[in-house]
Amino acid sequence: MKYNMIPAIAVVMMINACGKGSNDYDASGNFEADEVIVSAEQNGQIQSFTVKEGDKLAAGQTVGQIDVAIPTLQKEQVQASIKALQEKTQDPVPERELVRRQLLVQEAQLQQQYRERTRTENLVKSDAATQKQLDDINALIVQMERQLNVTRQQLQLNNSNISTQNRSILSEKAPLEKSLAQFAEQIRKGQIVNPISGVVLQRYALQGEMATSGKPLYKIANIDTLYLKAYVTGITLPQIKLGQQVQVRIDQGKKDYKAYPGEITWISGKSEFTPKTIQTKNERANLVYAIKVRVKNDGYLKIGMYGEMLINKDSK
Repeated sequence: MKYNMIPAIAVVMMINACGKGSNDYDASGNFEADEVIVSAEQNGQIQSFTVKEGDKLAAGQTVGQIDVAIPTLQKEQVQASIKALQEKTQDPVPERELVRRQLLVQEAQLQQQYRERTRTENLVKSDAATQKQLDDINALIVQMERQLNVTRQQLQLNNSNISTQNRSILSEKAPLEKSLAQFAEQIRKGQIVNPISGVVLQRYALQGEMATSGKPLYKIANIDTLYLKAYVTGITLPQIKLGQQVQVRIDQGKKDYKAYPGEITWISGKSEFTPKTIQTKNERANLVYAIKVRVKNDGYLKIGMYGEMLINKDSK
C-alpha cells in the first residue's frame, strides 16, 4: 500500500510545480528612460569638464568649458571697429557752433543796418543827411546780405555732409553688429550646459581632449520616472487603454514581488513578432503589441530591469 502512494504523491508535486510556473501577469518587459546625449556645440579643447557617471545634475547647470579664445578675440576686434565708427558719428560741435554764432552775428549786424537805412532815409528827406550816405548804407546792406547767404549755405553743407557720413557709417555698422552677435553666440556655445535634470549614465569625453561640434560628451536621463516597455497579446489588447491605472511589479528576493502603481501612456498602433527575450501570458501567440507604463521610481527601479504588468481589474 505504501508503494502505491508514492507515484500519486509524485504526480501531485508535479501538478503543483506546473501551477507555480504558470504566468500570472498580463505583460512583461524592461524598464527604460528618456535618455539625452549631450554633445559639444563648439570646436576646441575641453578646458574643464566635471561630469562623472552617477552625478545628479540640474537643468541649466554649467558642467564644462570649451576653449573659445579665437571667437573671443574676433569679438573684441569687431567691438573696436564699432567703437571707431561711433566716434566718427559724433557731431563736430566746435566747427558747427562757430558757424552758427557767425550767422547770428551777421543777422544782428544786418538788422542794425536796416534800422540805420530807415533813419538815414528820414534824414535825407529833411536835408539832414546826404544821398551819398544813404547809398553807402544800401551798398553795405547788399554786401552783408551776400555774406549772410554764404554763411547759411556753409551751415547747410556741413549738416548735409554730416548726415551723409552718418548714413555711410550706419551702413557699415549693421554688418559689424551681426558679426558681433555671431561671435557672441560662438562664445556662448563654448559653455557646456546640462539640458535636463537627471543622473549621468555614461561619460564619453575627458578634460583636455579636443571637442568637435556634435561630439557626444555624456549621456543623462531623468530616472525619477521610468517606463516599463512591455508586450501584450491580441487577447489582452482590448482590455487596456491610454491613461489606465495598472500594477507593475519587480522581483524582491526569490519568491516575493514589490509592486508599484503605473499608468499606460503609449500603445503601439501595429503588432510585431514576439521578442525572444519576452514571455507573454499567452505563449502560443506569435504577434504582440508594445506598450509603455509610466512608473514613479523610488530609487529601486533601474534602467534595463525586468518588470511585469498586471491589469487592475477594478480600474476598468
